[in-house]
Amino acid sequence: MIEAEGQHVVDRRHLDHAARIALRGHGRAEPNPLVGSVVVDASGTLLGEGYHQRCGEAHAERIALARAGEAARGGTLYCTLEPCTHHNRTPPCTDAIIEAGIKRVVFGTSDPYPPAAGGGRLLEGAGIEVLQLETDATRRLSAPFVHRVRTGMPWVVAKWAQTIDGRIATAKGDSQWISSRRSRRLVHRERGRVDAVMTGIGTVLADNPGLTPRDLRNPCRMPERIVVDGALQTPLDCQLVTTARETPTIIICHPDAAEGARGDQLRSLGVVIRTCESDDVMGEALKALSSERGYATVLVESGGGLLGRLIRQDLVNDALIFIAPKMLGDQDAPGSVRGCAPERITDGIALENVCAFPRHDDVIAWYRVVGAKS
Repeated sequence: MIEAEGQHVVDRRHLDHAARIALRGHGRAEPNPLVGSVVVDASGTLLGEGYHQRCGEAHAERIALARAGEAARGGTLYCTLEPCTHHNRTPPCTDAIIEAGIKRVVFGTSDPYPPAAGGGRLLEGAGIEVLQLETDATRRLSAPFVHRVRTGMPWVVAKWAQTIDGRIATAKGDSQWISSRRSRRLVHRERGRVDAVMTGIGTVLADNPGLTPRDLRNPCRMPERIVVDGALQTPLDCQLVTTARETPTIIICHPDAAEGARGDQLRSLGVVIRTCESDDVMGEALKALSSERGYATVLVESGGGLLGRLIRQDLVNDALIFIAPKMLGDQDAPGSVRGCAPERITDGIALENVCAFPRHDDVIAWYRVVGAKS
């Protein structure tokens, strides 16, 4: 028993290592899952490691096995996600594992995608010892992919900058800049890793944002922009509209607004109009956009009104918060989230801390929403 527990400690360490290197694929691997893999010999010596670098290219297991070479025979392969069984853009990873002579496979999360699932059983049928051992790191890593397969929804990350006392602007609306220049650069990097950036009409009218990644040498992708604007108030001369032919802009509005002359003007400028019967059913619009435009990840940069609506509808999965060393002390200054009215502390939105770290004078906190749809 003690020996088995000791082995599981080693297994978890290797799985967590695989999860860390898998994050290097964020922004290029999607809509495929982020996956990392390591191969060790019988003594536990690392032979090879790999991560899924880009959608359509080699999977993590094949990269790790190729780097391990013949030394992989008789060894153990660790993978954050169950090895796939299907032919798609690349051949099955289970074939490569069997051919390499791997003796033991340990994986974190079961593959929820039916055409690719069942790798563990297939490997066991080939005489390979298989163990599923999910760690916190592998669960967090695979959660966006599991969420998309089960719900058809994109993974939604809410980002905002706030003062220590939780304010995102002064009472008169000044918000530039709460966070440091280094923190804002990190925001541009995150924009360059997602499929779309969403904001509300209030932010468009107040800040006229571009919502594109800038000052990056090699952004992974150029996100589309989504504006939630029920009454179709988006100015024709704002950045999001004037650049809509180069970088797609989608406006979600009420059906009545879409039929008017304003809708025709925006369409003539290259804006895509999508309708939503009510701000209380934003999930339907997000699901449709995910299906039509292939969104895997959406970053929300908005005021507290839209963010509150998304949270109340259980549509936010992660929160990325930039906390600046400033205090306003003004009860009239807007907070990061509005519209939630819990009576008890226990009725508040529960978050799981993933990590927190300093960046210049700011503190960046990454949380996962507990109980979000999955």
